[in-house]
Amino acid sequence: MYIRGMSSVSVTEARSRLPQLIDEARTEAVFLERRGKREAVVVSPEQYDRMLDALEEVEDIAAFDAAMDEEGPNLPWDQVKAELGWV
Repeated sequence: MYIRGMSSVSVTEARSRLPQLIDEARTEAVFLERRGKREAVVVSPEQYDRMLDALEEVEDIAAFDAAMDEEGPNLPWDQVKAELGWV
């Protein structure tokens, strides 16, 4: 897995350490806290893209499962191929 650990810093501290926090975000998630409560997280663009890809994959699986649960007539495979122009 890409993220090895997590660190937390206050928003006030983050203001003064932003370049270092961006560097840290290459290898771990950096949580920004305000009054002890997590408010935001800094991650690398690569990790963000991987997370979006994983989310899309989960959504695709959920959509497939929902489609498989739908009631309705089954279409013959030859008909599907013809409608898609595969034959």
